[in-house]
Amino acid sequence: MKPRLRFAPSPTGYLHIGGARTALFNWLYARKHGGTFVLRIEDTDQERSTKESLQAILDGLTWLGIDWDEGPGKEGAHGPYFQMQKLAHYAKVAQQLIDTGWAYRDYSTEEELAAARKAFAAEKGLKEGDDLRSAGFKFSSPWREKKDTSDKPALIRFKMPRREGRFGFDDQVLGRIEKPYDDFDDFVIMRSDGVPLYNFGCVIDDHDMAITHVARGQEHINSTFAQLMLYEALGWTPPLFAHIPLIFAQDNSKLSKRKHPEADVMRHKANGILPHALINFIARLGWSHGNEEIFTRDDLIQKFDFEHVGKSQGVWNPEKLTATNKHWLKNTEPLQLAMALLPYLQAAGVPDAACDAKLELGVRAFNERSATLVEMAEKLKPYYAKGVTIDGAAAAKHLGPEGKALLAKAKTELEALKEWTAAIIDPVVMVVATAANVKAGAVAQPIRVAATGGTASPGIGVTLELLGREETLHRIDAALR
Repeated sequence: MKPRLRFAPSPTGYLHIGGARTALFNWLYARKHGGTFVLRIEDTDQERSTKESLQAILDGLTWLGIDWDEGPGKEGAHGPYFQMQKLAHYAKVAQQLIDTGWAYRDYSTEEELAAARKAFAAEKGLKEGDDLRSAGFKFSSPWREKKDTSDKPALIRFKMPRREGRFGFDDQVLGRIEKPYDDFDDFVIMRSDGVPLYNFGCVIDDHDMAITHVARGQEHINSTFAQLMLYEALGWTPPLFAHIPLIFAQDNSKLSKRKHPEADVMRHKANGILPHALINFIARLGWSHGNEEIFTRDDLIQKFDFEHVGKSQGVWNPEKLTATNKHWLKNTEPLQLAMALLPYLQAAGVPDAACDAKLELGVRAFNERSATLVEMAEKLKPYYAKGVTIDGAAAAKHLGPEGKALLAKAKTELEALKEWTAAIIDPVVMVVATAANVKAGAVAQPIRVAATGGTASPGIGVTLELLGREETLHRIDAALR
């Protein structure tokens, strides 16, 4: 049986880096084994779920190249893929659990629940704000064994069996995980408005969608125990679970939307990071393959497994992300890189830039001189401008009487060229230098300063080819004047 894996975000904000990595690990496993990757939207938080957030998630996954086989826009046999479209189905399954004695309606009021919490806190000497559940609080509902019904709104609680001993599961990353039965109370599976809580909706959806493997963050470990009890109660076979490590920021706290701007996937797009560079980087945040750091997409698909997912958290490292991006700027095919660069160049103020031979040449000239697409666009922008402002110090050093004389001779040679390519332009420097009995740099630098306004640029032939004949000669004339 080929595996079926899923990513199930809530549309309550942008695509988080941790969510992107979860999606990636599920996607890689599905692609490696010829399986199916499902995108499911858990939109039961209606107060916070928005169309804008949904679109942000879809855009983020699409930009990263994490495509889904079933989900929004790709309806399959296991839909619907939005939880709010399945409320009647959840209610039916909840009623089945009630009928079989695995669940009950709880008519307890918020006041009664608050009173129970207050009494527990007083008994344990806890202060306001303490985590009652960590301290062992479990609500004992008076409705657990009652068969009464009422017209009042009611929660539906799962009836945890009263058993001795422990139960657990074999995690694909962490190994055997167990807890005693008496650690758990009767958890809520349906709110009084008929909307399922996470554990309940998740189990039903994973079953309905024939999910075979669930890879998700370690913060969901406690939820897994409750979900396993639901699988038992419903007589369904659970998927295999793999709980992957969290991602921590450099301040040693969990990478969060509130505190850490780098948690937003699309911020990295805005910053000029290549999508595959980010994929490469986040794959290594919690997974390894020997000492390798650089992976193509095919490498990741071929080599990924849960066996080598780490048990401890990955730590965000902006320097490593930059280094990874530099690698892929150098090693991405020029036409593909030009297509990626084009919108950044247009945003930098070159609206007429096009994905043409000039842009490809620019990419080859600056791919090893840039850390991001934003930086590359800024470096290329002057080559699309009319005229240039010359740096005063550069002019003083290279455009004195001797420099101008050499520049004028170079201009005469350049004007005579019938073709305008780096291979034909570069020998001009040597011709002029040899005739004047000076080093090549004594000719190249005045040309460079006249053409670019400064003393640093790619090779002089490439620099002038990028500028074009007309603009080069115009700038040299201006410098000579």
